[in-house]
Amino acid sequence: MKTKHSPKKINVITMGCSKNLVDSEHLMAQLKGNKIKVVHEKDDEDYDAVIINTCGFIADAKEESIDMILNAVEAKRAGELDKVYVMGCLSERYKKELPNEITEVDGYFGATDADLIKITEEIGAEYKKELVGEREITTPSHYAYLKISEGCDRTCAFCAIPKIRGKHKSVKMETLLLEAKSLAAKGVKELILIAQDLVLYGIDIYKKQALSELLKELIKIDGIEWIRLHYTYPNNFPLDALELMKDEPKIANYVDIPLQHINDRVLKDMKRNHNAATTRGLVEKMREKVPEVALRTTFIVGFPGETEEEFLDLKEFIRSSKFDLLEYLPTHQKKIQVPTI
Repeated sequence: MKTKHSPKKINVITMGCSKNLVDSEHLMAQLKGNKIKVVHEKDDEDYDAVIINTCGFIADAKEESIDMILNAVEAKRAGELDKVYVMGCLSERYKKELPNEITEVDGYFGATDADLIKITEEIGAEYKKELVGEREITTPSHYAYLKISEGCDRTCAFCAIPKIRGKHKSVKMETLLLEAKSLAAKGVKELILIAQDLVLYGIDIYKKQALSELLKELIKIDGIEWIRLHYTYPNNFPLDALELMKDEPKIANYVDIPLQHINDRVLKDMKRNHNAATTRGLVEKMREKVPEVALRTTFIVGFPGETEEEFLDLKEFIRSSKFDLLEYLPTHQKKIQVPTI
């Protein structure tokens, strides 16, 4: 039962990554299920409330989220908006500081499933259990992201994700299959599997790595023609997934795997739990098992303490490995896409 006046039209603005986008899509489905008009446009001006789904990972992303909040607050002061709500990683990470710093926001919510319920009810809508798993797709209609787990158990020195999103928590396979079937029914052809770390899928609820088992079930879904793997950690990478990739045409010959560096000392300081030998060996195995595999990776340049010699180690590794797509994060935290050197 509604206890508050619901806005007539809400703009849900997603500032973060694809995982945040999935959260926004779930929220939008709940709002639409309450007959509230919802848009997902940064530049749309015809709405009376805004929900900003923020990013709190790196400095540039945090600044962009704060700027968006301040712009919305200014619009509220000018009488152009009735309500401003903030959710996501920034408000989860700074849940004590933000309400004191930007007081005009009508409600701050974190980045958990419980927060999706809270924000739905705060708006005056009813959180409908029958809509759990339903999404309002905001990507081009032919593809959608499928978030198979949340949080992370890794302890990388440069990453705040465990602090923001908590411990690794897999989504039950049957829940994912229902969501994937629903997406296929809406015309989605490609599923992009995302998580903080795909390789740990199932370890918490099935007591084993279950990524390959999930893939075997997803490829059975009528309408799904392509499945792509994003965000795989190099340590304990499930090689059986590569065997499946080689044999199954529905699984794209593509792996997104953030390697971050190649020098042993730097990797140790990063707390990455893999070294140069295992990294090189994994890249070789990937190309041996799936000769046509496309590898996308990321590296951090200028990690505290990195020497010129260690940087040159990384440069040579990049040159010899010939990755298909490479991103690096320099010390000023601007993410830049570059072709292989």
